[in-house]
Amino acid sequence: MDVIERIKEQLAGHKVVLYMKGTPYFPQCGFSSKAVQMLQACGTEFSYVNIFEDNEVREGLKAYSNWPTYPQLYVDTQLVGGADIMIEMFESGELNELLGCSSDAGAPSN
Repeated sequence: MDVIERIKEQLAGHKVVLYMKGTPYFPQCGFSSKAVQMLQACGTEFSYVNIFEDNEVREGLKAYSNWPTYPQLYVDTQLVGGADIMIEMFESGELNELLGCSSDAGAPSN
């Protein structure tokens, strides 16, 4: 199975997937940490892929998504964006709505 097929399989297997640096328990960059905080603030169940554990996925996802940076959030197999877009959507309530979160979920801490 090539890397694009593996990525498609990962996305098809979960409603919400975060490709990130590290893990939710040990994020290895501030942007990945903020992304996790927002998803947790929503109470959203999500799957994650630590891009440091699979260089093929790390490089292949950039081509697949045409998005050069991490983290990358996918909902229902569609790219939502990176941490900057997630923050804007979270603060406006759009991310909460997309994920089916409570509208009173608080903003992530710095």
